Amino acid sequence: MNFSWPIDGAIIGVYLLATMIAGVWLRRRVRRVEDFLVAGREMNLHLGIASLAATEFGVITCMYAAQGGYTSGFAGALPGICQAVAMLVIGWTGFCVNRLRESEAMTLPELFERRFGKTVRWLSGVVIVLGGLLNMGVFLKIGGQFLCLVTGLSLEHLVLIMTALLVMVVIYTVLGGMLSVLVTDFLQFVVMSVGLLVVTVMILVQVGWGRLVETVQKHHGAAGFEPLAADGLGVSFVVMQVLMGIAATLTWQTVISRVFAAKDAATGRKIFTRTSFFFVCRWFIPGLWGVAALAILGWQPLRELSAGERAALPPAVVQKIEASPVGQPLKLLSAEEKGALPSATRDRLNEASLNAMPRFLGAFLPIGLMGLLIAAMLAADMSTDASYMLGWGSVIYNDILAPFRRRPWPHARAIRWNRCIIALIGVYLFVFGLLYTPEGNVWSYLALTGAIYLSSMSVQLVACCYWPRANSWGALAAIVLGAVVPVLHLASERAPGLWPWFASLSKDQAGILAFAMATAGMVVGSLLKPRDAAPATALM
Repeated sequence: MNFSWPIDGAIIGVYLLATMIAGVWLRRRVRRVEDFLVAGREMNLHLGIASLAATEFGVITCMYAAQGGYTSGFAGALPGICQAVAMLVIGWTGFCVNRLRESEAMTLPELFERRFGKTVRWLSGVVIVLGGLLNMGVFLKIGGQFLCLVTGLSLEHLVLIMTALLVMVVIYTVLGGMLSVLVTDFLQFVVMSVGLLVVTVMILVQVGWGRLVETVQKHHGAAGFEPLAADGLGVSFVVMQVLMGIAATLTWQTVISRVFAAKDAATGRKIFTRTSFFFVCRWFIPGLWGVAALAILGWQPLRELSAGERAALPPAVVQKIEASPVGQPLKLLSAEEKGALPSATRDRLNEASLNAMPRFLGAFLPIGLMGLLIAAMLAADMSTDASYMLGWGSVIYNDILAPFRRRPWPHARAIRWNRCIIALIGVYLFVFGLLYTPEGNVWSYLALTGAIYLSSMSVQLVACCYWPRANSWGALAAIVLGAVVPVLHLASERAPGLWPWFASLSKDQAGILAFAMATAGMVVGSLLKPRDAAPATALM
């Protein structure tokens, strides 16, 4: 590893000091709860672009996109293309975005209450927080893994790294809220962009584009270039990415929070259209790093195990793991052989493709540039974690706790409660990250946990804006049916004997079924409810 504590550590230290000073300094600007949650609704276009780009590229993004490149080649960038197209079209047409911003709401459930009632608002908030926290639960651990591996530290130091990351993010988010996030995002966007471009140019010069293409062809064949090729990602993966691109653009809390914070609807639309291409880059650039890791390091899942763990494996199991397809170390093992593996060994083998990119960068980058890269990744990670904590915290305060407030709280009390909620979310992230390891590809896990609420919230939003017949029965049915499939599938991974049918589904198939069930619930539930004497009209 090329990391130097005196040189690279100094670069990182200067960056962290500047960020923390900016975040703490902005505390004095937070006077109202609107300042804390949506930056007073005064965000301009360029700040919105920088903030959205910085928020949606964290260490977790870099890791799962690089894993996609490592295990699927260039075809792994498809999710970024799907979301970029969705953002461009939605921003250009104003589909739902205009009405979102004009509603003056701070969260989606607040908007739904006006159309579907308080029960729908509360249940929407619960489902959003459930899906969001399950989704974000792996961020801190994976961020810590990246920093350990790229600096050459043993993963035994993971708890210490996770603690340091959490403390930094919580301090500047709790103090300044969305104002801290937006202003420091400018600095983070600059550092992140420079780091990404410099590292990518080095890879293209020293590894070479030709070798990257040859590596994809050698390990993945046509499937590395075409998602629908034989043995490729498959139809269900493509369909799920299209659905996720549209739903995430419309209802993902950290994305639409920029719409709510924009100074007007036109600014919100421009943020979408002008940030859209970045979503291709945020998948393609780390994906390229993943391909480079495969070209230089190859596929060696057994290196994740200690000497003692390797020695404990039967020779036949070792041979099958060594011969396994890239990213699927357990595929050739029988059910009995898998069951005989200790859970810790299975987890380490499954993380081989996730850890390949940081291991590669740790040996590839020179001193000095290593510090710039880690500063860039910390910039991205702090922005992402802060925005997500603020996003889920705002839903807890604004929607889940709303029934327990008989009257609006004073601003000082409201801000104090939001800060406490964010601190508690930080504790949850730490505990969940230590206790839970996702099964299989990280992006598939994130897409499925996101679908717990994206499926029903996107259906509700479209119906709220454009279908006068939509009502509370349909909204409630969409929320329940959209959440039940992903939750049962995730549970079946840990206990496959309880729900064997759900365990037989892939994560992509379970996600598609969630969207279908939510849509059916909205339509059937709305049609079953007797019409009111004065039918509701679509929003605005």
